[in-house]
Amino acid sequence: MPRNVEIKAVVHDLRKLRKVAAELSGSAGEILHQEDTFFNSPKGRLKLRIIKDEKEELIYYERPDQDGPKFSDYVKVSGKPGELSGDMKLLLTRCLGEKGCVKKTRTLHMVGQTRVHIDSVEGLGDFMELEVMLRDDQPVEDGENIAKDLMEKLGVKNEDLLKGAYMDMILKQA
Repeated sequence: MPRNVEIKAVVHDLRKLRKVAAELSGSAGEILHQEDTFFNSPKGRLKLRIIKDEKEELIYYERPDQDGPKFSDYVKVSGKPGELSGDMKLLLTRCLGEKGCVKKTRTLHMVGQTRVHIDSVEGLGDFMELEVMLRDDQPVEDGENIAKDLMEKLGVKNEDLLKGAYMDMILKQA
């Protein structure tokens, strides 16, 4: 089962973050337009992600809401555009109920085994996320150390870290 260690943080200097992420990854990054529809789930989180003109993913994950690097255990099913969003979204909405929707423009940079996301989230602002993709034989502590090292390189301070998901922040505004 895929696993990762991740952090999420508020961005104060978007230009600086973009510059450092580009330097670390050796690329300008990939722009992704994403819409995540979250569904009520008895445990963990369940979302249908539509990546415009690219693919769709149904993702279930369990992750604690805490500051700093956190372990995430997830399952993902991918499909071509239009494969999951129609009938699957209707089925999940009728079965579980919709929690809400997060729309964002994401710039993805790969730094080693880490996905560095720079997100502009509709209605919330600018954030960054690190997802250290763990190998099957790799302990969580390795991922935590990689995340902490990248946080330092990217200028992310502990006080900028967020506990929950964008969906949680949107629901708090309502």
